[in-house]
Parts: sequence; structure tokens; C-alpha cells
Amino acid sequence: MVSLSLLVSLAIVPFVVGQATDTNNTQFQIEAIQAHFSGAGIVPSLLTTFDPEALLTISYDGVSALTPGQALTKTQVAPTPVLAVTPANSTVSLTGSFTLVMADAGPVGTDETQGQTRHWLVNGVTLTGSAPLNVSTTDGVAITSYAGPAPAQGSGAHRYVILLYSQPSSFAAPQGLDTANTPVSVFNLSDYVKTSGLGPLVAANYITVEEGTATFTPSSTAPVATSTLPVPATSTGGSSAASTGSKTGSAAPTSTGNAQQSGAIPKISKTFSVEVLFMAGLATIGFLFN
Repeated sequence: MVSLSLLVSLAIVPFVVGQATDTNNTQFQIEAIQAHFSGAGIVPSLLTTFDPEALLTISYDGVSALTPGQALTKTQVAPTPVLAVTPANSTVSLTGSFTLVMADAGPVGTDETQGQTRHWLVNGVTLTGSAPLNVSTTDGVAITSYAGPAPAQGSGAHRYVILLYSQPSSFAAPQGLDTANTPVSVFNLSDYVKTSGLGPLVAANYITVEEGTATFTPSSTAPVATSTLPVPATSTGGSSAASTGSKTGSAAPTSTGNAQQSGAIPKISKTFSVEVLFMAGLATIGFLFN
């Protein structure tokens, strides 16, 4: 009869290994989004720095698993998206209230000091369920309800950034943006964050939407090279995902998706593997001598 200790030891191996793999995969995706934000000029033009502690995923009806900066049509982004957040690792605790913002950062090269069109602003947002956590606006105060992106004809590929900020108890909405059902208008994201006393930026992502063909030559962006991200080699000994080209116009970099499709598998430390084998060995010895 197989001992209970052996069965338990062997049963937890795939579970723990799976958790380590998921954590590494999430961290890689976060680093990929950071690279996209820099490559697309969101950092430092809109955000001075960007050091998220969680992964924000965006899904629209019929369009899910969006890659950072993915190009969508005005029709696709008309309904309110579903958002989810996955902590970078087990040490990240996402509790309390949050503020959700969606701002139009315009085409690459836009002067952000002139402000951004506010498409969504909800205070008192909560995270529910288990990882990935659902971003719930049900009990929040919708200062500006979601308004689907509708860039002007020929104005180029606009970058619509969705951000989730920690909202401390000292938060105070500034005058003019402290009442529900405030229409879509231009505001300055940086000023709003400072004036209201919002906490750190927990997670963010973005999409691009373009109407017609740009009547000007869009500014170029830096390519996002996933090969520079800390992704270990594949199980067959190959290199990590190849770098993607630069994003121009409405074409958005998709290095996150490419990296996942290439078969890159996050690495589990040798120390951990030895510990698991050691535990299983002890259990086996115990079984033999019982």
C-alpha cells in the first residue's frame, strides 16, 4: 500500500511548479508592457516613470487577450471593457480602493502638457475574486462613465491608456472632477494625480485606435525587443522570442504575444528542483521502511 506521505509529496510537485511558472510568466508580461510604454513614448511623455506591481489585462466583447498597444477599431472599443489584474508575485497585496482612469494620450509625439481627453474616471474601484482579480466599478463613483474612443478622422493612431492607481484614505477629488456623470473633457492626468493625492500606479496597459489614414507622417517609435527581456531559453535550448519591429501609425508592437507563442517557458530554479526531489526521496524512503 502506497504511503500517504509519498502521495502528498508527489501531488504537490506540479502545483508548486505551476505556481512558480505562472509568477515568472506574469513578471515577464509586466516587463514587456514597461518596454512597450517606453517604445510608444508613453514614458516619459505622459508618465515620468512606470514601475507597476501588477499586470492589467483588457478585454472587449469579441476581442480578448489584447497585447500592449493592439490596434482596434472604433466599433470594437465601443462597449465598456472588462479589466483584470494579476499581482506580480505573492508578496504584492492589492487591497483597499483604487482609481481607474482612461486617457487619450494622442498619437506618438503629442505634447502631453496640453492635457488629455478623459474617457473614463471611476473612484472607489475594488478588486474582487482571486488572481486574476476582477476590476469592479460597481460600488465606485463614476466621475466620467466609460466613453469609447473616437479619434478624429486622419488624426493618426491615438494611444488610449488605462491606468489603475491606489486610492488612499486621504484621497480628495479636485473641484470640477468630484461629481458623478461629469462629461468627457480634457484634463491633465499628471495634475489630477498630484492634486487628488492618489497613491502609486499599480498597473496600466494601452490600446491604439485610428480613424481613416493619418494626414501627416506619424512620429517613429523605438522597437520593443523582447530578446532583451529576462526570459530564459526554451525547453529545446533555443533563444527567447525574437524582437519585433517598431510601431508606426496604427500598427502596434505585439512582443508579449509573440514571446508566449514562441514557446518561451519561464525557468524554475535548480535549487527549487533539488528541494522537490529531496522531499520526494524522503517520502519514498519512508514508504519503503514503513
